[in-house]
Amino acid sequence: MVSRCPPFVPRRSALAPLGPVSLVRALPEVLGDTGRLLDHWGAQASGVPDPELRRQALASLSAKRFHCEGGSVFALAAGPGRIPALRFIVALQTISDYLDNLCDRSPAAGGPDFRQLHHAVRDAVRSPDGAASPDYYRLHPLREDGGYLRRLVAACQREVAALPEPSREVFARHAAVLAGWYSDLQELKHLPVGREEAVRRWAEGLTAREAPGLAWWETAAATGSTLGLFALFAAAAGGRLDGQAAQILVRAYFPWVATLHILLDYWIDRDEDLRGGDLNFTLYYASAGDAARRLRVLGRRALTAVSTLPNAAFHRMVVCGLPALYLTDPKVSAQRLGHHAWRILRAAGPSAWTLYWAVRWMRARGELRPTGP
Repeated sequence: MVSRCPPFVPRRSALAPLGPVSLVRALPEVLGDTGRLLDHWGAQASGVPDPELRRQALASLSAKRFHCEGGSVFALAAGPGRIPALRFIVALQTISDYLDNLCDRSPAAGGPDFRQLHHAVRDAVRSPDGAASPDYYRLHPLREDGGYLRRLVAACQREVAALPEPSREVFARHAAVLAGWYSDLQELKHLPVGREEAVRRWAEGLTAREAPGLAWWETAAATGSTLGLFALFAAAAGGRLDGQAAQILVRAYFPWVATLHILLDYWIDRDEDLRGGDLNFTLYYASAGDAARRLRVLGRRALTAVSTLPNAAFHRMVVCGLPALYLTDPKVSAQRLGHHAWRILRAAGPSAWTLYWAVRWMRARGELRPTGP
């Protein structure tokens, strides 16, 4: 029988790195811990009874492993709370990737089904309240996952419940908003009919309230990022999250860091999304070059937004690490986007270049997976 909670105990607790070199030095340890957690959830996924749900659970852990590997960096900002943060990050990202596969690739009943499935994301960012978990598969054609999704949610909730007060209440309040926006986007962007118009209407309203000055597709992209949730949890696990700090942190990550994150992801996927007919927010720009020019602006805005945060050096490394991670992907050269990539990196500054070459080296050694299938 597989264990219900990750069994490993790390050798030591790393401190938040303050520069690109120390970040790179800390990565092997945190990636090793991340790999052990992913092995645990892989064992859980292997036991899913329904063959299609099992296939999607295992596929999401394999093809999207890099999401957890990238998110694990935030555990380094949690100080002594590093391992609880890592457990939360890996479990939450695994929920996100699994549900994305279900909505994209398995039989589905449409919008209400997608919303019901994504109650798991909303539940994962709060403490358990003793009430019975909803049936996340209530509207889904396939149901028998052997408790896999509920165990992922429970793993997140355990870590939320263990946060110190008042950080726990502050985290839950702000995380509920980000998780709600994330879930709304997933419901709308997977609609089989009318998805573009549905996303546009919803995102225009959100832009007017929360992100004036952005295009609607840029706001929509921001809601698809889990980085704000990871940053919030890391701060709470470090015992230093009050209401004011949380508000400042959320306003830096949403929209600026989050928009940069998701648009970089979409930018390197332009060709394959065009071929597959998938929704890609960078295709609303006139060209790949126009999208790259906007990414340079968003990168500078993100760096400015995080510069006044507590532990600002760490958050600057996150912003610089995003182009380093995505622009080292082979898809960039395959689409002949290299000259645009250099300009994006140049706009991000010297730390981005240092991280870029470090990530290239780690990819060459097989220590980092490709950023997509």
